Amino acid sequence: MSGPGQGTFLGMPSFPRNAEKALADSQLRFNLRKATHTIRARRGAVVSELPDWHELREAGRAIKDDVLRNLDRYLVQAEEAVVEAGGHVHWASDSAEADRIVTGLIKATGETRVMKVKSMVTQEIDLNEALEREGITGYETDLAELIVQLGDDWPSHILVPAIHRNRSEIREIFLAHMGEWGRPAPEGLGDEPGTLADAARLHLRERFLSTKVGVSGANFLIAETGTLVVLESEGNGRMCLTLPQTLISVVGIEKVLPTWRDLEVFLQLLPRSSTGERMNPYTSMWTGAAEGQEFHLVLLDNGRTDVLADEIGRQALRCIRCSACLNVCPVYERVGGHAYGSVYPGPIGAILTPQLRGMTSELDASLPYASSLCGACYDVCPVAIDIPEVLVHLRARAPHAPAERAGLAAAGWVLDEPVRLRSAQRLVTRLRGLVPKTHLPGPGAAWTATRDVPPVPRESFRDWWRRTQEEDR
Repeated sequence: MSGPGQGTFLGMPSFPRNAEKALADSQLRFNLRKATHTIRARRGAVVSELPDWHELREAGRAIKDDVLRNLDRYLVQAEEAVVEAGGHVHWASDSAEADRIVTGLIKATGETRVMKVKSMVTQEIDLNEALEREGITGYETDLAELIVQLGDDWPSHILVPAIHRNRSEIREIFLAHMGEWGRPAPEGLGDEPGTLADAARLHLRERFLSTKVGVSGANFLIAETGTLVVLESEGNGRMCLTLPQTLISVVGIEKVLPTWRDLEVFLQLLPRSSTGERMNPYTSMWTGAAEGQEFHLVLLDNGRTDVLADEIGRQALRCIRCSACLNVCPVYERVGGHAYGSVYPGPIGAILTPQLRGMTSELDASLPYASSLCGACYDVCPVAIDIPEVLVHLRARAPHAPAERAGLAAAGWVLDEPVRLRSAQRLVTRLRGLVPKTHLPGPGAAWTATRDVPPVPRESFRDWWRRTQEEDR
């Protein structure tokens, strides 16, 4: 399945049309509601245990802002540390260059199979599709990513990519497709979570032991030492990071942290905000080449420096991919991640995707409107990204924003002077018979798509007041 990377999904319908289709799927809404409410409750319980949560949140925000202000210096420092530790560093300005670099490194090994972990950024650049064109197969090893891959699907959540699937659907996917990718599912497979996990474990174990190239992302990159950090819950990360002879890590340039001490803050913020745990079951760290393994780090820009230039929009680059904003969003809970047409769904996707890809497509121009602006996303964000502020900021940059600004300017001109307002009220009253009773044409069509046009009264309040006062005399 083609993924929504740089250009792949630019022909998708706008968010409102995608959302309308998703809302018709009652099973999807049930799956989403059950999963998001469960994760939300777990997060709330572990966050409430920390009396200094707000101080930690502020520390996380301050560290990430320092990174964004001094990104050039920290990236050079990280590169020098990785090279000194025996690794190789590559710089990719966009998705096409990143795909060429990774594909070239894999082809140089002579291998045609790679296993992947923590690979959201590789989905951003459509790496699997690029590898497939060169005769290379990328195997996902996260359980949820495996479900998505076997089902020829697309992730719909940052933390739980297969959140839109229930266990009966997963069982059917395993039985129908697992054999096409390697070891088939056991006969008579049930849909109990433990049974499904066992089937995935047996399938993946064969892959771990036979694949010589690994591709990973990273949660953090420590500039001070060149150390990369991956947090995960299944143990597949350990296998993908240590067993391959060649390891290639593709990392967004915003993932840098200045020092080891800074990591302490995020090892408290991220697990609680994402999985609702006090700490992750598996935290893997590696610095350069280890135990004879060849290590390559690909630092990806892909629009991030453009985001950095926007003083309001740049706060989206603080994101640590915890998904807390998705789990509290009333819009995401009802429509799921596919409606956003991006590997980054939900509130964070609504502000990050249009900045990374631009707002030239119908879909990307509509994403800043995929929100109720209730502010719940800002309240739970562990690095205090003011998502509603950025959404409003991006709406002003949307292609149809000039028409909106012109309309508001005209309304302001009328409302600014009592004489103009009185004249406008009388004109509308006289023409009330020509005003549509349900939907307005032209620029007003979007506003009346979900609401009726208010009826125009026979006379304005001003005229009514003057008439009744004169009658009382």
